[in-house]
Amino acid sequence: MTPLPVIAGFGGINPAGRVSFHHAYRRTVIDVLGEHDAAETYRSLAGIMKVEGDASDHAVRKYIRNNTLVRRIGLFDPEEILFHRSATLTGPSGNELTFVIPVRQLPDRVPENWSVKELSDDTAEVSIDNRTEVLLPDRRASRVTSAGQVPTGFDPGALYPSRNHPRGLQLTVYGASDAVHSIGIDWKTLRRLVPPDAFAVYSGSAMGQLDQNGLGGMLQAPMMGKRPTSKQAALGLCEMPTDFINAYILGSVGSTGAVIGACATFLYNLKQGIDDIRSGHRRVALVGGAEAPITPEIIEGYRIMGALTEDEALMTLDGTNEVDNRRACRPFSVNAGFTLAEAAVYVVLMDDELALELGAEIYGSVPDVFVNADGFKKSIPSPGIGNYVTMAKAMATARSLIGDDGLRERSYIHAHGTGTPQNRVTESEIMNELAKTFGITNWPVAAVKAYLGHTLAPASGDQLTSALGTWKYGFIPGIATIDHIADDVHASHLTIGSGHIERPPESLDVAFINSKGFGGNNATGLALSPTLTLKMLEKRHGRDELLAHARRNESVREKARDYDQQACHGEATPIYQFGEGVLEGEDLDFNDATIQIPGFEQPIELNMPNPFADMTD
Repeated sequence: MTPLPVIAGFGGINPAGRVSFHHAYRRTVIDVLGEHDAAETYRSLAGIMKVEGDASDHAVRKYIRNNTLVRRIGLFDPEEILFHRSATLTGPSGNELTFVIPVRQLPDRVPENWSVKELSDDTAEVSIDNRTEVLLPDRRASRVTSAGQVPTGFDPGALYPSRNHPRGLQLTVYGASDAVHSIGIDWKTLRRLVPPDAFAVYSGSAMGQLDQNGLGGMLQAPMMGKRPTSKQAALGLCEMPTDFINAYILGSVGSTGAVIGACATFLYNLKQGIDDIRSGHRRVALVGGAEAPITPEIIEGYRIMGALTEDEALMTLDGTNEVDNRRACRPFSVNAGFTLAEAAVYVVLMDDELALELGAEIYGSVPDVFVNADGFKKSIPSPGIGNYVTMAKAMATARSLIGDDGLRERSYIHAHGTGTPQNRVTESEIMNELAKTFGITNWPVAAVKAYLGHTLAPASGDQLTSALGTWKYGFIPGIATIDHIADDVHASHLTIGSGHIERPPESLDVAFINSKGFGGNNATGLALSPTLTLKMLEKRHGRDELLAHARRNESVREKARDYDQQACHGEATPIYQFGEGVLEGEDLDFNDATIQIPGFEQPIELNMPNPFADMTD
């Protein structure tokens, strides 16, 4: 039997708030939720945003709404961006240019056309007999002022000893901790039941850590008259979110890696975890991604590519003189570009047997993720054929699980939906043509980047965790930032609109998670509802085992609920075990058959089967 990877927990932080227990999802559909669920969402947001006052107060709720999701940039002042302007200096009427400078500020290599005269031990007079090139500090206003930022007031670095960590790693520590806490099972319990090499962590950052505490600061330092720090290069690497989780959150010695695939990075890492569990090599996998790209330099880089929504373009679309930052991302409507965002999103996968044994919550399952490249391309960012392949294979697999009627009537898709003119045409054509091919007449389409922006590496995690929310509350999020569908969108077999689509949760068996990554990194994930997952588990394990699981699940759910309540009050702290439980070689107990690692009850087995027995004696 092939183990089924089930989702036993999920968490993180994105512009809609804390991801665990559907809080972030509920923020995106809060206008149609009942008062009880809406109140829980406001309370959760008030806790992490450090908002004073009653979360039921109208003014407090308005503040929370205005300071979540896509909005005007607040992480830096977009009107006051520092840069250096190149200039040429000469003396009056072409004469010598003379100035006084502290001796310690003289360059190590004095230019040949400089004449230096010491005035004292501390100062010198410099005369330049020709022109000289200089960089003058200046300020400019950004042409892009919209971004998807985590809720205002939430400071991940203040929740643990962050020691000048790049922001992406701060988000990682919070997000991965939130996912681990969400399962309601102490990680020590897992260490008792699962061998050390049966754990896995797969996570990454598409851009790396590019703020001042990471590679960005290292590269800028020489031009800013500063020196790089000892941490900037090491902490700036793309796989560092994985390394932090292993070293400071889980203490894992299992499989590890960071599969980087631009906007498809989350799905690439999810596939790695799924494949590990299906093969039987791993029993628990924490997978996800983290990104913190809201810096002036990254925004300007994407803007120059023509990828981001500029303020002027937004105003032109609306025919106004005011920027509607809230509606910067408009998937499948007349639009002008995507909107950068930050987030960290993680899910905990277990094989179905372990999940039942532990009484873990079954949020759904992910049987497969399909990845294909585009083949030959006109240019790296141009669209290609790979996404046709990934989506078709995912749909065909779903058909094999739930039949033609199930695929046609009980599925929907979370589109990549970036909000660019090119995406609205190419992705809608793929979805529409494949819906037609598989006999789907009105395929519901969600595009949550309208609310969250494009979080790059964890973007598909935003989509997947939103799907988990739909299976709980019954609303497929509408694309609230649009008022019409663009004329060039292919939608004869799709249902795309601004309003939320209400469906009984048990009527939706399948959600497709689609990603069209930069450079031809295409991926489509297949996610199954908790209802369908439990039906499959009952068929494999029997009703008695499912009833026993339900009894075990009561205490697990209670513990998870306790954590959720703490977090709603802003009292939960991330897991961060710096310098704790560090092991050396002499701490191991091993022979030629097993390795016993302190902290794990199960050994690593060294009686390895010969995978090529048919080829060897």
